[in-house]
Amino acid sequence: MRPELNLYGVFIPTLAAIAVAAFFLNSILRRILAFIGFYRLVWHRPLFDTAMYFCLLGALALSLNKVSL
Repeated sequence: MRPELNLYGVFIPTLAAIAVAAFFLNSILRRILAFIGFYRLVWHRPLFDTAMYFCLLGALALSLNKVSL
């Protein structure tokens, strides 16, 4: 994985960019799960949402690591 991204002279850590992307994917996925009624089956919604965010973050980081090889 590259250590940082260069956006017109502004260096952004790669993990920060991945974290923002995971946040947006998590918010979309939360809305979809709420619309279909999945959260009726979940015991602790904030804990589930946090775990889902970190799973997305890890998946994105691993997938970007495989792409850059």
